[in-house]
Amino acid sequence: MTATDEVGIEGPLTTESGAPVADNQNSETAGVGGPVLVQDQHLLEKLAHFNRERIPERVVHARGAGAYGTFTVTADVTKYTRAKFLSEIGKQTEVFLRFSTVAGNLGAADAVRDPRGFAVKFYTEEGNYDLVGNNTPVFFIRDAIKFPDFIHTQKRDPYTGSQEADNVWDFWGLSPESTHQVTWLFGDRGIPASYRHMDGFGSHTFQWNNEAGEVFWVKYHFKTDQGIKTLTAEEAEVLAGKDPDSHQRDLRESIERGDFPSWTVYVQIMPAAEAANYRFNPFDLTKVWPHADYPRIEIGKLELNRNPQNIFAEVEQSIFSPAHFVPGIGPSPDKMLQGRLFAYGDAHRYRVGINADHLPVNRPHATEARTHSRDGFLYDGRHGAAKNYEPNSFGGPVQTGRPLWEPVPVSGPTGDHATPAHAEDDDFVQAGNLYRLMTEEEKERLIANLAGFIAKVSRYEIAQRAIENFRKADEDYGKRLETAVQALRG
Repeated sequence: MTATDEVGIEGPLTTESGAPVADNQNSETAGVGGPVLVQDQHLLEKLAHFNRERIPERVVHARGAGAYGTFTVTADVTKYTRAKFLSEIGKQTEVFLRFSTVAGNLGAADAVRDPRGFAVKFYTEEGNYDLVGNNTPVFFIRDAIKFPDFIHTQKRDPYTGSQEADNVWDFWGLSPESTHQVTWLFGDRGIPASYRHMDGFGSHTFQWNNEAGEVFWVKYHFKTDQGIKTLTAEEAEVLAGKDPDSHQRDLRESIERGDFPSWTVYVQIMPAAEAANYRFNPFDLTKVWPHADYPRIEIGKLELNRNPQNIFAEVEQSIFSPAHFVPGIGPSPDKMLQGRLFAYGDAHRYRVGINADHLPVNRPHATEARTHSRDGFLYDGRHGAAKNYEPNSFGGPVQTGRPLWEPVPVSGPTGDHATPAHAEDDDFVQAGNLYRLMTEEEKERLIANLAGFIAKVSRYEIAQRAIENFRKADEDYGKRLETAVQALRG
């Protein structure tokens, strides 16, 4: 379907109530040269609608692009999960995938050094399942209570109106758990050449449970079939200036010409009983599970093959929430994930509206949402005269009695607790491992990228604190970075 195929696009111009418009070029006035009349309903309607055409942009992930496609199961995973969309090899599920940058606003350039959002909505027969991840397997922090502070450092300073190196490096230096993700971000994969040429990750640990009630912890990996392609800092600077919409354009044009991007989907699976004694805390978002411990298992193929017809309606108004699970899949004790379970839905209720889930891009496609929620802004009356409470004596949707996921045992006193540390947990070991995996050329680019940003701080003690975190990850890492920063600061 093209834009011109939409119902109502042909024929006479009308007002929003359907009345024909006699003149769309001239306002009604009191006489030929007189003032404009309030009775010109078409003028007032156009101006009022125009004033309200933008909704609040996302606080994070504002700049994005999206496409529809399919997910196809390629392996039998029924011994791990009872999710119906994963129930048989060859089964296909429609998806919508939104890519995004994190820190930039809606008008920012695509080719910047920033994590990329990788949010997938699966329109399953049991309701929508949202997997809201990034293009990195880890994140800067492990507890959601620090998230607003972290994002404030990435956004515009309240005084200068610009992103400030002081704020960024002050927070990262005081938050050593960020060392692993910062190493990812300033390495070669920090600026993808396009959305098609990057991997995606669920990032968090999630629960799978099977028909027998057995529990497994899983991590999702989406490996690009196009191959990894990245930009150097110099290439990105040029591209961002020449074509701010480079990634969005590349995605749209590749689908238009039939070059459908795809990803092979894998999971790492950990039996629940192994979590307590695993050498790293398996629920710590700043850590990965080494593949030597839990190899990737292929489960499916994701392909994007249809562009949205209206960016605002389908990309900007799309909503994703990590709390949108289906039977057989659920959350883990990951403290960042637990905070996101609330925050995303709350953001959508503020940004798009209480009935955002009624919009075509957000509502379930293969089933119907049956709730007792009513009214609110833009309520479409879909429930008719049906009762809006339960239990009742008149029929309607009732509870199933079976939770979507299995309960997790807990014990101990309530309170503000740090994330539990396991045998090999610290904030630096995996960052050091990542650094040591790099070639000499990759290390040189990493050091140059980091040094160029750190050298901008106004107080050298902020730079020193950040450098010390990298030194704790690897002595050579810190030493080379310190030398590079000092050379730039003179």
